[in-house]
Amino acid sequence: MHLAIATAFAAIYLLWGSTYLALALALQSLPPFTVMAARCLIGGAILYAAARAAGTSAPPLKAVMLAAFCGVLFFVGCHGLLAYAQQRVHSGLAAILLATIPLWITLLQVLVPGGERPTWKTIAFLFPGVAGVALIASQETSTGGVRASDIVLLLVASLSWAAGTFVSERYSGSFSPLALSGLELLAGGIALLAVGATRGEFGGLHLSNVSAVSIAGWAYLTLMGTVVAFAAYIWLLKQVPATLVATYTFVNPIIAVLVGWIFLGEKLSFWMLAGAALVIASVAGMLLARSKSQRKAKTSWPVQLAMVSSRDRQASRAR
Repeated sequence: MHLAIATAFAAIYLLWGSTYLALALALQSLPPFTVMAARCLIGGAILYAAARAAGTSAPPLKAVMLAAFCGVLFFVGCHGLLAYAQQRVHSGLAAILLATIPLWITLLQVLVPGGERPTWKTIAFLFPGVAGVALIASQETSTGGVRASDIVLLLVASLSWAAGTFVSERYSGSFSPLALSGLELLAGGIALLAVGATRGEFGGLHLSNVSAVSIAGWAYLTLMGTVVAFAAYIWLLKQVPATLVATYTFVNPIIAVLVGWIFLGEKLSFWMLAGAALVIASVAGMLLARSKSQRKAKTSWPVQLAMVSSRDRQASRAR
């Protein structure tokens, strides 16, 4: 059992952390929205079929509508914009800016009434993360290496995923997370196809011009990053505390920066690493503060049932 748990952690750390590298390889000869559409449609079909084969009933209309709405936020607003921006931004920087998703979720919890409210200690950990993003943005744009508009796009992508997580957390109910993920991927894939068609990506796509490296990157992104890693994630949530599983949120950007440096030769400036350290410390601190708050609440109210936070389940869905 210990070996299985270690293997599952390796999957969510390494597979999800290396998806930014896989996307960079796929984008070498494939258009961004088409890449993500194909990933979503195939990955979503596999996950939904697996859920139905495991005995999950057909979803009610409310679940389908929720999946469609969240699927657009997750996979058009986040992954679509990520792929579009990553044509020009290196994978490590993209991973660091996408690591701000937990910061956005906490901010939404502060601003939108109802639901779970973060503690002041959790809110305080927002500030080093914001400082890290500001440091990265100022240094990367001042040197001319990255356009300010691309940094804004990546932050909007992060906010879109956080908004999808926030909505799903409140309204997903008890429907199977595996089936819901599959539906969200399918809905997002259809929307991404529409965006790609509108941008004329299909007309300029010729299979003879697609490299083997891009196909391999897309296949890894779809099968390993979407299907295998998510299956490991769902299994881990049943074996160990959710807060321990959620450590992927600050391990993944570290893996992404390292593999981008090793395999793509991406440069690591001092300021980018400093900003990344602030963002990762912010996310880790928020996770620790939230864990302590939950333990305290559980001690104070022993009659309440211990529940796995749906935010932790949704924030990494199909990454």
